[in-house]
Amino acid sequence: MKASRFFRSLSFAALTLLLTAPFAAASDTKSFDEKSLWDMIVLGGWVMIPLAGFSIAMVWLIIDGAQRSGLKRMMPESELEKARNFFRAGDYVGAYQSCVDNPCAFNNILRAGLVNVGDGKDATEDGVLSEASREQSRQSTRLSYLSVIGVCTPMVGLVGTVIGMIKAFGSLGKGGATQNTSELSAHIGEVLVATASGLIVAIPAFMGFYFLRNRLQGSLHEVESEVGNLFRKFPYHLAEGVHVGDQELYANAPAWVEGAGAEAPAQA
Repeated sequence: MKASRFFRSLSFAALTLLLTAPFAAASDTKSFDEKSLWDMIVLGGWVMIPLAGFSIAMVWLIIDGAQRSGLKRMMPESELEKARNFFRAGDYVGAYQSCVDNPCAFNNILRAGLVNVGDGKDATEDGVLSEASREQSRQSTRLSYLSVIGVCTPMVGLVGTVIGMIKAFGSLGKGGATQNTSELSAHIGEVLVATASGLIVAIPAFMGFYFLRNRLQGSLHEVESEVGNLFRKFPYHLAEGVHVGDQELYANAPAWVEGAGAEAPAQA
């Protein structure tokens, strides 16, 4: 909650400053070399407003992705040791309940395996792999927006550059800069601020996306490896037909088979 309030306040402040930029630009008489960083931002025009929004979103997504993709968050050491103790004691029902009470990537994948132990080794491994794939999909959803930001921000900056170039050549056609080509060159250089700003946002967005994506994949591989270690030498023959967990089983004998009532699997 505190983080979301901070980013909302930061967004409001950035938008307020950028909305005043066009008015500040109207009274700006400094030469190009004398302009400060804020003066350069003002020169970008209205496109700096969406670029500011993209930059704030990029920072938030990178921070959030760094937290979510960390191995310690996906597989807390306490949860790993707890699961090992349950498996050592053969208390698979307790392990399942612990996974339900303390959701994380590790416990979600482990729970999927425990639910399928009664159906054999292949079903258990398929359940683990399927849940690992879903976990990666859930974790990757927000990271994909970094790639979107990396693609969109240069385009937004290019829009500002094109509009600025149109204005520059419009003033040239009116004779505003026919006597001083250096003034026209400076004006063209100023409108390129929008493109530069778009690239400044896009480059760290792409870098953050690929770094966090690789980090997420590495963490998930570690989680899958630990879950696989827990199920190594699992006594599947003793758990055959047993249903671990509280999930309802819906399948029954076909209704057209007269007098055939499927027996419910043993509930652990």
